Amino acid sequence: MDAGQAGEDLERELLILTRHQEMSSPRRLRGEEALDRSAYVLLSRLEAQGPMSIADLVQAFGLAASTINRQTGALLRDQLVERTLDPAGGIARKFRITPRGAERLAADRDAIASGIAQVVADWPEERLRSFIAHLRQFNTDIEELSGRRWPR
Repeated sequence: MDAGQAGEDLERELLILTRHQEMSSPRRLRGEEALDRSAYVLLSRLEAQGPMSIADLVQAFGLAASTINRQTGALLRDQLVERTLDPAGGIARKFRITPRGAERLAADRDAIASGIAQVVADWPEERLRSFIAHLRQFNTDIEELSGRRWPR
């Protein structure tokens, strides 16, 4: 299979995967108390990396500062993050996840992980390990090309 065909096949499967993901999101499963997608992603990054400034978040996600400001503003209003001084002594204020934000993130993550676990429940262990390894490598390769690594 050539790279062009592989790209088309992968695009289709990733499109379908993201559609499945949207249909099984905690918001749909649990109702309006679930986090929206941007809140889930931002909180996940703050949980993994620790406090981050607007500039850090812009760099990490490759989004406009206005988008990050809007998203962090919503997280502040919902008391899912708080502003804090830079633990390293820098002048920029940073956002860190609050206990409420950590609870909401954990609840959504549990719902998502539970749904995924149902899908792979009957997979042989080697197939599951291989799938995880290939998916991790795929993501790592994307991060390498984009210059935006996700902390693991």
